Amino acid sequence: MASLQTAKMSNFRWIICALLFLATTINYMDRQVLSLTWKDFIAPEFHWTDANYGKITAYFSIFYAIANLFAGKFIDWMGTKKGYLIAIFVWSLGACMHAGCGWVAMNMEGYNSIAELGQLTGDAAVALATVSMYLFLGCRMILALGEAGNFPAAIKVTAEYFPKKDRAFSTSIFNSGASVGALAAPATIPLLARAWGWEMAFIIIGVLGFIWMGLWMWLYEKPHKSSRVNQAELNYIEQDTDIADVQDKQEAKEEKTISFWKCFTYKQTWSFIVGKLLTDGVWWFFLFWAPAYFSDQFGYTSDSTMGILLIFTLYAIVTLLSIGGGYLPTYFVEKKGMNPYQGRMRAMLIFACFPLLGLLAQPMGAYSAWWPAIIIGLLGAGHQAWSANLFSTIGDMFPKSTIATITGIGAMAGGVGSYLINLGSGNFFDWASKHSLALDPQGAFQFFGFDGKPAAYMVVFCICAVAYLVGWCIMKALVPKYKPIVVE
Repeated sequence: MASLQTAKMSNFRWIICALLFLATTINYMDRQVLSLTWKDFIAPEFHWTDANYGKITAYFSIFYAIANLFAGKFIDWMGTKKGYLIAIFVWSLGACMHAGCGWVAMNMEGYNSIAELGQLTGDAAVALATVSMYLFLGCRMILALGEAGNFPAAIKVTAEYFPKKDRAFSTSIFNSGASVGALAAPATIPLLARAWGWEMAFIIIGVLGFIWMGLWMWLYEKPHKSSRVNQAELNYIEQDTDIADVQDKQEAKEEKTISFWKCFTYKQTWSFIVGKLLTDGVWWFFLFWAPAYFSDQFGYTSDSTMGILLIFTLYAIVTLLSIGGGYLPTYFVEKKGMNPYQGRMRAMLIFACFPLLGLLAQPMGAYSAWWPAIIIGLLGAGHQAWSANLFSTIGDMFPKSTIATITGIGAMAGGVGSYLINLGSGNFFDWASKHSLALDPQGAFQFFGFDGKPAAYMVVFCICAVAYLVGWCIMKALVPKYKPIVVE
């Protein structure tokens, strides 16, 4: 007994966390390939407008939202090992399929070579843009179907492998894979597209998911079944449970769950929905539009040295600053004596103030493109820290058997928010481009000293800046105090 008590605790939970980080990194790299290639590689070939791209990203978002509605329940049903494998297989397949869109569009429209496509004009160009847009939409839907399983599975694994006090920190680590993926993407994808074509960029990044599947099959088991987790680490993982009845209670928790529709009767569910609905679209907007923004506003294409440096700097700031955000609620809990929910909400209020810097991005861009890159990076860091704590509120409030379902419902709400901002932005940017002072002096669109498309960017930045504080206030009104749900 003495040797058991003094045995050094294994740390296999951090290996699992690293796998979640890697999966999330691959997830966001697959998602970023289109945003980094459409403006400078794909659009000239298929004659896309901002509205075409906005429609692709918007419908990707709404399909992702619908898939998330069921992905959580699917993960709860299949279990984390099989469910995660299926999810990453589907999204990796969808990612690779994008490479065939050009060839299919060429044959559907009756042309003999890809080179002919870029020379089209008039109705022929519009027809090609429409056909290719829907082909890409089909591939994006397959990508979305698989990607919807990533966060419900990862959050469920985090709840399995970490006690409540460590979940925000571990979530912030794997969630930082989003910013690391977005950081690696501009440093690699445009160069791959320039060297071997945009098609190979989709294929090479897509194959990474199949490699991850092998690692997951080899390493993952639930903590109490894993030979790599010793008793000391298992006790640490299960410290929130009454150790005397750990096995009985674990079995009971796995059997008891909350029905899908009953989830919507809890204010805690709606608090999470609001937090995701109002803020996920902000992150996705910058994820999808930042490369085009620097290309449109400053003339730096995604494969130019300056374009790569700007996007790389933006996501470097996100990556370096966001990880520490998961530790802040731990500080409030351990040093200030707050309960986990109270500490998390205090931290989220702080992070909700970061996006207010977005109000300065467009005005400061008049001096240098570096200012918007830095400011958007700070905004993104605030989002990632906010998101890590928002995800962790589910583990605070809901039983483990329902965590993936609630995560999926919230992710659906986030997808709806992303649909609205991306579809609206694409059409708004096209409209504003036609109503600048240079093209339409009488009916020019102006906002805060900007006109035309820069004015449209300023409007969207303002919406993004205040979304988090509005979301926090509504969440606090819905769930003012720590109130976990007990399944009878």
